[in-house]
Amino acid sequence: MWRSCSPRRLPRPWAGVGLAVLLALVAAVVWAGARQRHGAPAAADGLPHTAVEVSPGHCGRGWDRPRSGVQVFDLRNTSDEAAEVYLEDPGSQAVYGEVEGLGPGTARPLTVRLGRGAYAFKCVPEDADAVTGPTVRISDGKSGPAAAPLTVHDLIPPAIAYQKWVGHGLDDAVRLAGRLRDAVDRGDLAAARTAWLPAHLRYERLGAAYGAFGDADRRINGTDAGLPGGVHDPSFTGFHRLEYGLWHGESARTLRGPAASLTEALTALRGTWSQTRMDPAQLGLRAHEILENTVQFELTGRTDYGSGSGLATARANLDGTREVLSRLHPLLTRRCPDLPLLERKLTRTQSTLDGFRHDGRWTPPDRLSRARRERVDALFGDLVERLASVAALSDPRRTA
Repeated sequence: MWRSCSPRRLPRPWAGVGLAVLLALVAAVVWAGARQRHGAPAAADGLPHTAVEVSPGHCGRGWDRPRSGVQVFDLRNTSDEAAEVYLEDPGSQAVYGEVEGLGPGTARPLTVRLGRGAYAFKCVPEDADAVTGPTVRISDGKSGPAAAPLTVHDLIPPAIAYQKWVGHGLDDAVRLAGRLRDAVDRGDLAAARTAWLPAHLRYERLGAAYGAFGDADRRINGTDAGLPGGVHDPSFTGFHRLEYGLWHGESARTLRGPAASLTEALTALRGTWSQTRMDPAQLGLRAHEILENTVQFELTGRTDYGSGSGLATARANLDGTREVLSRLHPLLTRRCPDLPLLERKLTRTQSTLDGFRHDGRWTPPDRLSRARRERVDALFGDLVERLASVAALSDPRRTA
């Protein structure tokens, strides 16, 4: 069964190999996991192995005894440059397995499940045209899943749509930051604390664009990590600088400069955004990284400077992930039959987090009971694994 958006797990060598065919990393994990569990080299894993050459002149050479079932191809690059390798249906170009960055003179295993159908290896050198090896036919059995390839051109329309949405989000972030600045200017720190969270969450929902924000992101949403003076370093600016001051008793006078600087930085970013170009190839990866960063920073409290709003930020990050997926939806529908399940799990996680908001206040992560904390961690861990497969499916491939 096709399980492209299911969590990537370490399968037994004879089961669940369908996950491994989506990208080389998964194949490597399967192989490494088998070695670690069994304490033996790959040849002792109980699976049939076939040595296959990767080179422009002899792509796929060595596969002359086709068989069905789970098996391992030991790919060796005999050329003098790195290459990507795909095992695909030569007619539809649907990919059953891939290995990226196979260096000259190196070898790597690819574990797949093959059944009735036609197959061929495609070797894609870094600086040369792709070469497709001979077609091999298997007459029996059921194959694992195949992913229809995406190109950068396929990803340009969703990237443009997402970039326009980010532009509107920056308009809102500037407006909300202006309210925060005005409250600080009036000396009304209670109102400033109230205004801080909506402004911060609006910016956090733009998470997939952070790679295109460049240095502006650090000025707007950076932490004190790596700064010699820590929270008192002059380079500590943006939302978290204000958060620290608002929740640690600083005066309005000391916060007026940081509040003005935040608004100026957001306004400058908005002004240049229409000329910025997001990399379409990164869109699927960003959908995964948003929640990966949430687990690493928000759920651990590493970005909490006093407001206790980590769960609110995690909730905003879920919204941001949905925005990316909504733009990729037309491309994922044919490639990811488990997409509805992923979306239901996003909804379930959002609902769980909403339960930690009472009368407009969010429970700080460190005040969750152990059971609730484990529940939140499990929900986000599952989503991160599923979104890793979305990232793999959205990775553009060279077809020529």
